[in-house]
Amino acid sequence: MSYQFDDLTQACHDDWRAYIEHDFVRQLAAGTLPDEAFRHYLKQDYLFLIHFGRAYALAVYKSRDITELRHGLEGLKTIIDVELGLHIDYCREWGISEADLAGLPEARATMAYTRYVLDTGNRGDLLDMHVALAPCLVGYGAISRWQAKQPFTVRGDANPFEKWLQMYASDEFQAAMHDEIAWLDARLADVTPERFAQLTTIFRDATRLEIDFWQMGLDQSL
Repeated sequence: MSYQFDDLTQACHDDWRAYIEHDFVRQLAAGTLPDEAFRHYLKQDYLFLIHFGRAYALAVYKSRDITELRHGLEGLKTIIDVELGLHIDYCREWGISEADLAGLPEARATMAYTRYVLDTGNRGDLLDMHVALAPCLVGYGAISRWQAKQPFTVRGDANPFEKWLQMYASDEFQAAMHDEIAWLDARLADVTPERFAQLTTIFRDATRLEIDFWQMGLDQSL
């Protein structure tokens, strides 16, 4: 039997929908999310990106050939050299300085998901880690596509979160999402049913932790 990424989302359908359609992203799309909830999310997302970079550094270490090594290195460079800088600039637009970001305490939801990814990568292989990261990289692209179809979504200047919506709807991010799905599909195609069951557990756990991350932003909790 040949598996694909879509089989993971189908196996975890209820959790995946609860993540993709969470009230946090509904309010983002509608432009009704409280500003302080969004700022809290932005701060914690900065910390998440740092650990996301660490995960790609681990992917470099875990690489078994030059192709995998280059793939991990490009991901690491993109996060550290590009995404973190863009995130800092965006936070500044919301009144959050780089000094504010440097002194942040980690919310429990941030620690739970990021450490789960790193622990999964340490214990397993590259596929384990990519599956643990998929709710983030693939999920944000899927959320953007879902938001675009909703009648309550407000675009343009009327939505204070328009730039966030643009970021994940962009051709660049959507292409990155499809590239990751293709990477996963190529490797899932050869796994056994037993291995797929293990990966499904990882994907479900990671998706539930992403749900907690949205809820953390909504509740402004630490």
